[in-house]
Amino acid sequence: MPPPLPQSAPVTLRPIGVVQSPFRSTGGMPIQTLATGEVQGSLQVFDEFAAGLRDIEGFEYLMLITHLHQATEKLEVVPFMDTQSHGVFATRAPARPNRIGLSIVQLVRVQGCVLHFLGNDMLHGTPVLDIKPYVPALDVRQTERIGWFAQGLTRLPTTLSDERMK
Repeated sequence: MPPPLPQSAPVTLRPIGVVQSPFRSTGGMPIQTLATGEVQGSLQVFDEFAAGLRDIEGFEYLMLITHLHQATEKLEVVPFMDTQSHGVFATRAPARPNRIGLSIVQLVRVQGCVLHFLGNDMLHGTPVLDIKPYVPALDVRQTERIGWFAQGLTRLPTTLSDERMK
């Protein structure tokens, strides 16, 4: 087993593509892909990663792992669906260490190196770090223990982002 990395050791990631989105600022954006309805977006995958797209059209949903390039880093936040402060790791807030995002989107079509999708909750220009296929048998877990989200989910359909994560 290799020795653990020191806490301050940098981890370097490089984008594999960038999101094209109608959202140009964080204010008023949907806060989860489930609440975006038919909001379209696309992912322009860089040419050097084109071979990695082979067979992707066989999936209805994809998980996009992103770098939330306009978010700040915080350890405690008042999430969009609540009025109380929580530790950031108990939320899905964008203001978090490393600013990593996860969006589950519905793949509509593949056009060369461009993936067109529905369920966009990302800003224009969001760097995408990775793509993984969504497979319900592997990704869905049934649970009743969802913490403060049990009350917060009622706010999802009408809640949009605001400036609290800056």
